[in-house]
Amino acid sequence: MKQDLVFSVTLVFLTLLASGYSQHITEEACSVQILVPGLKGDDGEKGEKGAPGRPGRVGPPGEKGEMGDKGMKGSMGRHGKIGPIGSKGEKGDVGEMGPPGPNGDPGIPCECGHLRKAVGEMDIQVAQLTTELKFIKNVVAGVRETDNKIYLLVKEEKKYIDAQAYCQGRGGTLSMPKDESTNSLIASYINQAGLNRVFIGINDLEKEGHFVYSDRSPLQTFNKWRQGEPNNAYDEEDCAEMVSSGGWNDVPCLITMYFICEFDKESL
Repeated sequence: MKQDLVFSVTLVFLTLLASGYSQHITEEACSVQILVPGLKGDDGEKGEKGAPGRPGRVGPPGEKGEMGDKGMKGSMGRHGKIGPIGSKGEKGDVGEMGPPGPNGDPGIPCECGHLRKAVGEMDIQVAQLTTELKFIKNVVAGVRETDNKIYLLVKEEKKYIDAQAYCQGRGGTLSMPKDESTNSLIASYINQAGLNRVFIGINDLEKEGHFVYSDRSPLQTFNKWRQGEPNNAYDEEDCAEMVSSGGWNDVPCLITMYFICEFDKESL
């Protein structure tokens, strides 16, 4: 561009000389200045980096890439809720009768007089032992009983499901206070033992918010939930405890505490 401009100016100047104005131009040559661009200079230094421009439009989505390699196995998650306690299995079939044993040695001829005396003495001793056994159950072993039930406080800290298994293994179940008198008896039992709380046989393991007794019978007209309970705090409270006042709370099944077993007298 600069070279074209120089050429145009030179051409105009030569034309003027050829057209007879050379004398006039010669006379004023000293007073006329013609500015002609110089030659192209060297490239300057590289300037500083400019500010970033505005973001461009979002481009179209790329094609779906190939599936990556399978990642490493993650750490184990939190334990899930304990499943419901299974129902008691049916009684098995009676086994086949074994072969008869060998005949015993002949007995000694009976002298019945002293045997009758011995049997009488044994009857007296059985009556005394029965009285002593009742004393041992109520005082030494610390059990409580009603007309149909016996309640035993077990001073071993266990989780709810282990406590239930302990009671079932001995022919009973976790205690089920189904009326005010039974609830008061168990509360008194807790107080006399100097305890604050124990597991009782109430849970909602099968259906959240639907509490049943450990024999799966529903809570009907009687309950002793404390104010604001059950509240299923942290979504983990599926079992129940009784405090020394006789009130009930829902608590996590995985904590450990003492518990009370219940037995039917007819089954003992």
